[in-house]
Amino acid sequence: MLLQLKVSDLVLIDSLDLELHSGFNVLTGETGAGKSLVATAIDLVLGRRARGELVRKGREEAEVEALFDISDEPRVQERLEQGGLPVSNELLVRRVISVGGRHRCYVNGRLSSLSVLGELADGLASVMGQHEQHALLEPSSQLALLDGFGGLDQSTRTMEGLFDDLHESRRSLTQLRDKEKDRARQLDFLSFQLDEIERIDPRPDELATLEIDIERLRHRELIDQASQQARSALYEDDDSVFERLARVATALEQAGRYDAASAAAAQQVREAAALVEEAARECAARLREDEEESGRLEALEDRRDELRMLMRKHGADLPQLIALAQSMRGEIAVLRDYETAFEQADKRVEQCHRLAVEHAQKLSALRRASAIELGRVVCAELSDLHFATAKFEVAVDSHEREPQRSGMDKVEFLVAFNKGEGTSPLRRVASGGELSRLMLAIKRALSGVGPVGTYVFDEVDTGIGGPTAAAVGRKLREVAGHHQVLCITHLPQIAGMADAHFFVAKAEVEGRTTSRVERLEKTRRVEEIARMLGGEKVTAATRKAATELLVPPA
Repeated sequence: MLLQLKVSDLVLIDSLDLELHSGFNVLTGETGAGKSLVATAIDLVLGRRARGELVRKGREEAEVEALFDISDEPRVQERLEQGGLPVSNELLVRRVISVGGRHRCYVNGRLSSLSVLGELADGLASVMGQHEQHALLEPSSQLALLDGFGGLDQSTRTMEGLFDDLHESRRSLTQLRDKEKDRARQLDFLSFQLDEIERIDPRPDELATLEIDIERLRHRELIDQASQQARSALYEDDDSVFERLARVATALEQAGRYDAASAAAAQQVREAAALVEEAARECAARLREDEEESGRLEALEDRRDELRMLMRKHGADLPQLIALAQSMRGEIAVLRDYETAFEQADKRVEQCHRLAVEHAQKLSALRRASAIELGRVVCAELSDLHFATAKFEVAVDSHEREPQRSGMDKVEFLVAFNKGEGTSPLRRVASGGELSRLMLAIKRALSGVGPVGTYVFDEVDTGIGGPTAAAVGRKLREVAGHHQVLCITHLPQIAGMADAHFFVAKAEVEGRTTSRVERLEKTRRVEEIARMLGGEKVTAATRKAATELLVPPA
């Protein structure tokens, strides 16, 4: 439900703050006052495309902000959560439109995209003006209305999933067929690449180890010189460190016969001598290793260069090369076992096609049953709207068609508005006024069924008056029993049915025309309906008639 609408600098609207009633709301005012701009503003917060021309002349930006109550809209909350947007019982949408074409969209304070907003809009509101009435002529819109009436959302989603599976299975089969054309060439190429990787046989951390060993061997002379010097000084030379420590330890041991501290020191010196001896052995071992590694530097550098070449060739590091080799093995297995893979893919297409056709046929049966009921209900609604002899039928044609994402059905609304006429496709016979009333009849039939929280009717009263206008008002009030309704009207019979009445007026402020909207209470409301009945001159008679038109709020 739409709780509040704020608009600034949108064409004639300088500033607008509109708080709507939960039931039946109407907007009235003189022609050209800017009533339809409210519908335009709601369209914008539902994600419709915007033009820079909508910005009020002399301003840089127009802004529209809408607050919705979504506490009873779990689908909208689910979409918010899926989109990573803040979720609560309220939804705040803000659109900023600039003259230069740079537009911004915010959802619950978070910068968002029009596509995300468009997905949310399905459960928020629906604006029915001239564009939507003409959209009613499109087969896709008629199919969507039939599915909505029949409560076939789950079945249509299943159909979409089955069709996507069929499309994907066919794509996979096509890819296999394309691969068959140059399978031998691909097999040779992949085998050559895999052989090269397997021959080199890279290991994940090998390059880092190679770099360490190469650096050590490059400085072998320095390392050998240091090792030789250390071995000689520590152990081999006359008066080496080891010998000197041994003498010190012996002296301390003799003193230690009489002094515990000297004995402890002697032990420490012996340990130091042992460490010196171990270090000398390590240096000797290093010298022997270097003798054995003579000529290994070149081999290590060749190995490193080979790995670098392989990495450059495939644009990958060593772990990625290992994964690439595994992927190549899989592709080669498929190419080598092509016949089996092709048979499996072909069977997959057959299975997906069978499941899609079976579900499409079930969906067709459900649609045909819903079509009969929708025709009956809409005919009854049209009768109440003073189309007493009108006929309305929904044709569902599913004759020998391949399953599509929507199923196998072509849906067409057939109507006859005058007695004695045969039904014809709606797109061929309906006038603007007839379309308006038919749209209302369908929305009345869908009351309590669809997910939309707010219906906005603009131009629903085109070409009607008198008793028909009263009938339209009653229908709008009935729709408002299930959905919030906002109707922009010039008919007093409709305005009198509303729970909340807003008046749009155009005025000149500081040399500029601007539109203002205010909510009318009973006295002002009587005056406005009297004006709608009698024109500029309001009389006691028109006031009395206006009072009689007022229906107590629901």
